[in-house]
Amino acid sequence: MDDTELRRLPLLAELDEKQLARMRDSRRQISLKAGETLFHMGETSRNFFHVDSGAIKLFRLSPTGQEKIVEIIRAGQTFAEAVMFFTRPLFPVNAEALEPTVVTAFDSQVFMDMLRESPETCMRLLGTLSMRLHHRVNEIEALSLQNATLRVVNFLLNRLDAAGEEDVVELEAAKKIIAARLSVQPETFSRVLHALTESGAIEVDGRRIVVKDEAALRRFMEQ
Repeated sequence: MDDTELRRLPLLAELDEKQLARMRDSRRQISLKAGETLFHMGETSRNFFHVDSGAIKLFRLSPTGQEKIVEIIRAGQTFAEAVMFFTRPLFPVNAEALEPTVVTAFDSQVFMDMLRESPETCMRLLGTLSMRLHHRVNEIEALSLQNATLRVVNFLLNRLDAAGEEDVVELEAAKKIIAARLSVQPETFSRVLHALTESGAIEVDGRRIVVKDEAALRRFMEQ
């Protein structure tokens, strides 16, 4: 990652040149095989991470061993940043590679030292984190209030918007994992995809979903 790419990361966007250089020097790359663990819940956090390629699954296990997926982190996203600010910086979830994955680990202590040295940097960071929090609150509200069809349609439209001119959504994980992320049952997820296919809005080919009629897809959000 060059400096331009580093500045796209929310935590690093407002750093000055010297601060950015310190974070650049603190980083290291980690390669993971599919199914390999990056960290376990309860371990002390010394880094926050950026997914360079592949995908990371964040999850917790119930007392009975049942897995609950908290989030799937895709290439271009960061995670484990908030742990830096905990009184006890312990990871609250497990992290595992869903496929061959490369992450960049940034030294949390270096970042915290810079914040202690610069109140101005702290204020800029608060602004960035406030915007991200607003986004997360909206996402939680959507998951809580929308029915399964709206959740799936919203998911597809968000992925479509991120793809720019493309009319194809490539699922980054198996359908059952995406379903868990959207808090719907795998069977319900499949039924929704089937209904959207029957309506002519999409066409499904494995993990590849072609949006044939975006306007029809968006109409589901208005119903």
